[in-house]
Amino acid sequence: MSAFSTPPSFCPDCGSILPLLEDEGNVVCYSCSKEFPLEKVFECSEVKYTIVFNSLDAYEKNVKEKVSQGKRGDAEGPIVDRKCPKCGNEKMSYATLQLRSADEGQTVFYTCTVCKYKESENS
Repeated sequence: MSAFSTPPSFCPDCGSILPLLEDEGNVVCYSCSKEFPLEKVFECSEVKYTIVFNSLDAYEKNVKEKVSQGKRGDAEGPIVDRKCPKCGNEKMSYATLQLRSADEGQTVFYTCTVCKYKESENS
């Protein structure tokens, strides 16, 4: 019985990482000197992933709903509470870029979600 429940390539007795193979044979743990057959050390299980994407119709429907509600219909970035100096709207989207040297702050570009007025701020 082993002391650890470990993934392959770790010693089930002491928990140390097992060495890479140099030739065929058993794998010997550097820490506790226990030997393991190759099949035990490198047994792999297959992992399957399923990625589900939204349909283009669902995206277009969402954009149309936002536009009909007077909200921003495009995706220009995250939205923050910031008053637009041109139209007074309370929501602006933003994006950041490192335009100056690395030891200085980034530049934040704000865009009004209603009138599309743009302004920048050096942080």
